[in-house]
Amino acid sequence: MSQDYRQASLGIWNEMAAGWDGDRRWVSEASRPVEEWLVAALEPQEGETILELAAGVGDTGLATAARLGPSGKLISTDFSGPMVDAARRRADEFRVTNAEFRILDAERMELPDDSVDGVLCRWGYMLMADPAAALRETKRVLRPGGRAAFSVWADPDANPWASVPAKALFEHTGLQPPDPLAPGIFAMASEERTRALLGEAGLEPTRIERVEMVWHFDTPEHHWHYVMDLAGAIAMVVRSLPEREQAAVRRLTEERVGPLVQPPGYGLSGLCLNVLAA
Repeated sequence: MSQDYRQASLGIWNEMAAGWDGDRRWVSEASRPVEEWLVAALEPQEGETILELAAGVGDTGLATAARLGPSGKLISTDFSGPMVDAARRRADEFRVTNAEFRILDAERMELPDDSVDGVLCRWGYMLMADPAAALRETKRVLRPGGRAAFSVWADPDANPWASVPAKALFEHTGLQPPDPLAPGIFAMASEERTRALLGEAGLEPTRIERVEMVWHFDTPEHHWHYVMDLAGAIAMVVRSLPEREQAAVRRLTEERVGPLVQPPGYGLSGLCLNVLAA
């Protein structure tokens, strides 16, 4: 089951890479409060080696690169080749020269023990087939005194940009919602479960905070573009439906989201659980 999930997830994120790359500046701006928290909590120092897992197009890791100086190094990784390619282009755009880019499975890292000073992961662990294995690997590659800063999504009710389309999809199609502990966007929403996974990996949380953000959609069409082109597994399921069914899910989504919109534009709130561990 885990291997089947990994293969399916790889296919999903290969498919989503174009959307994340095309909207990278918008995603970076919306997620700035999360990114700034992670970088500040990690406190990257000149000369250190920082590993970013599930980097996507790489913004969070690249934000640390300038702090590492010419003697330091960022290792930007993702298990999706198209995502790694997008991150490399992003680095070229910003003329970052102290970064390397690798395809890497966070659950089975091809890195030596005690090889990095810090690990970053924005919105990655909860999507992995075995987050406990990924956190154990994180602990293994960290040097003594190393630290990990990561973000996962908090409660579904606090993230209507994702939970409302998912509920609309399940309601309209009759599909059963997944096990809340199965890999997925809200799999680590529980602070209790996140602490348990960290403990199993030998990591101790030193800070756990809820960080608010807003997805600044311009219109309902912009939000639906996100659902169809960036929203991972939800996007793939909706895309698989006949056009009439897609339209029905969209109508239901817009009906449910409408009362939650934050002006100006079509803003929808987000809430993350951000963690610093050592």
